[in-house]
Amino acid sequence: MHPMPELTPLLKQLRLSGVLDTLEARNREAIDQRLSYVDFLARLVADEVARREQKKFHLRLRRAGFRSTKTIEQFDFAASPGLNAALVQELASCRFVDERVGVLIVGPCGTGKSHLAQALGHCAVRAGHDVVFITQTQLLGSLHAARATGTYERRFQTLARVPLLLVDDFGLKPLRPPHDEDIHDLVAERYERAATLVTSSLDFPEWGDAFANRLLGAATLDRLRDGAYRIVLDGESHRKPRPLLAAEAKKSRTRASTPPALGQAQGDTHNPSLATDPANS
Repeated sequence: MHPMPELTPLLKQLRLSGVLDTLEARNREAIDQRLSYVDFLARLVADEVARREQKKFHLRLRRAGFRSTKTIEQFDFAASPGLNAALVQELASCRFVDERVGVLIVGPCGTGKSHLAQALGHCAVRAGHDVVFITQTQLLGSLHAARATGTYERRFQTLARVPLLLVDDFGLKPLRPPHDEDIHDLVAERYERAATLVTSSLDFPEWGDAFANRLLGAATLDRLRDGAYRIVLDGESHRKPRPLLAAEAKKSRTRASTPPALGQAQGDTHNPSLATDPANS
C-alpha cells in the first residue's frame, strides 16, 4: 500500500497519478537517506517528468508510422564502402531538422535507403521532433483519398507542417496529374519551413524523369535540392534469399542427376494412345 493513500484521489484530480508509481519507493528512500522535503519533492517531480517524456516518445514513435524499429546503431556502414559515415553521424544529431533543409538518399535497391531514412527519423523522434514516414505511393494515395472525401486541405496541412517528413521510394512510379501537382505543392509549402528526407533508387540526374510535366518537375526539384545534404549508398543488396535446407539441396541435386525415363530421351514425345492398330493397317 502507498504510505499516504489519501493522496491518491488528489493526485488523480491533478493528473499526477504517475507519481503513485514511485511514491512508496521515494518515501522509503527519503526516510533511509534522511532527505529534506525539497529533495524528496524534487525526486518525485523528476520521476513524473521522465514518465511524461517517455509517454510522449512512444506517442511520437507510433505516429511516425515506421515499418519497423530501425536505428542508426543497427545500420551496417561496412556494407556501403563509399558512404560518408561522418555525414551520417552528423545527420543523426538532427541539426538538419532545426536547419529545415532536405536530406536526399539514393542507391540501388536493397542497399539500406529505407533503413537509413527510418534510423534518422528515429533519431529525430528521440530528439523530440514529430516525424512522418511514408512512401511516395502512400503519400499520393492518402491525398487522393482525402480529395475524394473533402478532407484534402486538412491532410495536406498535416503533411506540410510536420517537422520531418520522410518520403520513401520517390520516382518508383511515374508522377501523373494531379499527383505531380500534389508533390510540387507539398514540397513548395515545406520549403524553408520544415525538413524533408527523400529516398530513391534513381540517380540524382534521373529524378526529373519521374515527372511527366518537366517544368513542374524542375520547379519541385529546385526547391527540394536547395541546401540539401546528399547521401549515395553503394554495394550489394542486403536482401538475400534464404539458403536451401540440406534435404531440399539433396532433392534438387537428385533431380538434376536422374536420367530421363525410357522413351523420353532425345526429346521423344511419342504418345502410346496414337499408335497404329495392326488390325486396321
